[in-house]
Amino acid sequence: MKIFCIAGNYRKHNAEIAMETPSKPVFFIKPETALLRNNSDFYYPEFSSQIEYETEIVLKICKMGKCVSPKFAHRYYDEIGIGLDITARDIQNECRQKGLPWFLSKGFDGAAPISPVFLPKTQFADMRNIDFSLKINDKTVQQGNTADMMFSFDEIVSYISQFVMFKTGDLIYTGTPAGVGPLKIGDFCEAFIGQEKLLEMRVK
Repeated sequence: MKIFCIAGNYRKHNAEIAMETPSKPVFFIKPETALLRNNSDFYYPEFSSQIEYETEIVLKICKMGKCVSPKFAHRYYDEIGIGLDITARDIQNECRQKGLPWFLSKGFDGAAPISPVFLPKTQFADMRNIDFSLKINDKTVQQGNTADMMFSFDEIVSYISQFVMFKTGDLIYTGTPAGVGPLKIGDFCEAFIGQEKLLEMRVK
């Protein structure tokens, strides 16, 4: 299984982390060991003092594909979930300053919590109008809508497939809106698509 993550897909988020807005999708890959399943606890790593949440809609790839045309991209995912792209921001900032890859800040164990439930995309009238949000300790800290994405689901799927072959079960974290912030030991996180809670996680 591969875990693809899209960077810079929401302009306001790019502004809050001082990232240049890309002209085409930018993606990186997390290892399978980054997945945190079944609402398991997240353990704050010792190597960072600035762990931050990034709430994202996640696509689940449903069949193998390579060099997928944008007009057929919708056939390659059939469910969506929600996840967190957890980031060691202090390490990421250091890597960015030195022009180094982001792997250490994004790919560590447990850095990709994923909802245990995915929803069929047929449940949604418009894939470009899906609300999602994150609460921490019962306070809403991040809200987004897929209408604000620079690159649509289909554009993302098509673009990635030009470089890497999809296999069934691959996941795509599609980018985070503005409002990212710190996680602290003791936090209780709840992530929603619309009004439906799909993911919860405690920070220990």
